[in-house]
Amino acid sequence: MPKYQRIRDLREDADKTQTEIAEVLGTTPQYYGKYEKGEREIPLMRAIELADYYNTSLDYLAGRTNVKNISADMPLDSDETKLVELYRELSEKNKGKAELFIEQLYESQ
Repeated sequence: MPKYQRIRDLREDADKTQTEIAEVLGTTPQYYGKYEKGEREIPLMRAIELADYYNTSLDYLAGRTNVKNISADMPLDSDETKLVELYRELSEKNKGKAELFIEQLYESQ
């Protein structure tokens, strides 16, 4: 069973206690603590509540991306738009290479 380090990090970054987050989710602090330790799977609805509470994505909570906040309301600037256009023109193989390269750049910051 996975350990949900991200939800602990988000909670600590928000200066919240397990009790406070448990109240948001309508559960007990003990039960919530089991989510953080990976002793219990987080039900989808509770994961959605956490993502909404922290203004992040389910992918970020699950560790599938390192991008913490994605806002659909935030338009791309011209440089970002150009990168998306170029990315879309790549072959699937080169898209994979580009994604790997960008992840490596991100991690090396």
